[in-house]
Amino acid sequence: MNKKALCIGINDYPGTQNDLSGCVNDANDWAAELTTRGFTVHKLLDALATRAAMIAAIGGLIDGAAKGDSLIFTYSGHGTWVPDTNGDEPDARDEALCPYDLASKGALLDDDIHALFTRRAAGVRIVLISDSCHSGSVTRGSEEDLDPGVPRVRFMPPEAWMPKDQLPAARVSATPLRGGLTRSGGDLLLAGCLDTEYSYDTSFKGRPNGAFTYYALKALHDAKPATYETWFTKIRAYLPSTRLPQSPQIFGTRTARRFKIFE
Repeated sequence: MNKKALCIGINDYPGTQNDLSGCVNDANDWAAELTTRGFTVHKLLDALATRAAMIAAIGGLIDGAAKGDSLIFTYSGHGTWVPDTNGDEPDARDEALCPYDLASKGALLDDDIHALFTRRAAGVRIVLISDSCHSGSVTRGSEEDLDPGVPRVRFMPPEAWMPKDQLPAARVSATPLRGGLTRSGGDLLLAGCLDTEYSYDTSFKGRPNGAFTYYALKALHDAKPATYETWFTKIRAYLPSTRLPQSPQIFGTRTARRFKIFE
């Protein structure tokens, strides 16, 4: 059985005014964790994470995997949306991840990711971890590690990167996204927020991170859960919180939720 991972982190978005600060740290943190768990890890950070490079790297891992292999994909960066053109989205929008060259090459749509994931061989396990707005109650959560200041949302409004002549007629600025990556085709999706919320880019103890990534790894190390289901429960002890009103989500079958973590 082979264990391989791709960790993507993008802080720099040329051509927009929407740079982030914690995404590269997220990718490095996920890569370090996965390496200790026996994964061969490839990273795409900032300028290396072009749309073409993301497609090639995801497709390469999937095409090279065989029955019994385990693939983990982590993404930290902006999420966005474009008008749906094939009628498969109930809210008439395709949700998308934002590559480094978003302004010139466009977004990586949920339809694109689905097409890549469906190329996998039978018996290949795929887990996607997305710390972005793609997808609110504020009820609980520990904030003792969170630095002062206002976190920044990981959402790229279409008007920040689309040419004006391509914007949809009915523009909705900074609107949370619905659906999307839940239909990507992997076994499990761990997401930073509800599809009606935002994921936050912030700082903990002087170091930038995504809120979801920080608390997911904290829960993993402190509680040492055995399955994705129990890990998710531990993450929800931290989020949502007062200043981080995002509700992490887990999507997958009951069997997939009970997979042993990163195996």
